[in-house]
Amino acid sequence: NLPQNHIKELDDTRALLRRGDYEALEIIYDNPAIALSQLIRTAFIPSEGCRFVVADFSAIEARVVAWLAGETWRMEVFNGHGKIYEASAAKMFGVPLESIDRGSPLRQKGKIAELALGYGGAVGALKQMGALDMGLEEEELQPLVNQWRRANPAITALWAAVEDAALQAVRDGQHAKLRRGIAFQVRQGALFVRLPSGRELAYQQPGTTLNRFGREAVVYMDRDQQTRRWVETETYGAKLVENLVQAIARDCLAEAMLSLDQAGYAIVMHVHDEVVLDVPDDKPDALEDVLELMARRPDWAKDLPLRADGYECGYYQKD
Repeated sequence: NLPQNHIKELDDTRALLRRGDYEALEIIYDNPAIALSQLIRTAFIPSEGCRFVVADFSAIEARVVAWLAGETWRMEVFNGHGKIYEASAAKMFGVPLESIDRGSPLRQKGKIAELALGYGGAVGALKQMGALDMGLEEEELQPLVNQWRRANPAITALWAAVEDAALQAVRDGQHAKLRRGIAFQVRQGALFVRLPSGRELAYQQPGTTLNRFGREAVVYMDRDQQTRRWVETETYGAKLVENLVQAIARDCLAEAMLSLDQAGYAIVMHVHDEVVLDVPDDKPDALEDVLELMARRPDWAKDLPLRADGYECGYYQKD
């Protein structure tokens, strides 16, 4: 990931660098290296006579996991106002949505819970997401986990259902099917998981083991990110759900990119859930059109509440 840009005077700083005025940069910034790192993105520029249109999905993983699990109240939020942090806090703490605004402490709790707990995370995940730095107390964390899980019973049930399906396929050789066309099957030495799009994920050389809690768990062979050696890797229901959600989000992006390409847009790069388009300046309404194309629901997910946000820029940057 490239460093994000938080410099307010991005144009001026970029101009100083292009002129080679390093003395001015050292005068303006206590640590010029940090400023320079934030200009890396701006090295990507559109073609002459063009601008970048940058568009990405809004809360794509939260939308996909709600759709996959059938968490009705979340689907209603995403089909309506879309304020998931406020709605989550209202659901967790039993207060009216209207009582929570952007400065509300409850919204902050809803936000950190949404970011940390969707894939089985607990107190440790909250800490990793900076819950204590945000002003939450240690004794608040476990109740926050409990409140989020009570507010999202379909998602927590999905973690267990996916784990059971994977175990059935690996241990018993069953062809285990779940909602939205998800299906687990072992064949040719791999655990294959069919996605709603029809694409499959594959987990090599699957087996089972007893985890540290004394429960049966699925294992498979994966490449260690540090040593690059193949090692036995343990997984569990919520982690498998994370794999599925991110794979489905990728399929949504692929569908959107095909639509953009067919509409004549030049895609110059894509990053996670974001696409960057090289658009001629004589297409003034391109952004609105791009966001509409991005939000189109795939044939295999007609009720998935997609939404996209975007902006235009003369060089690559974070909005």
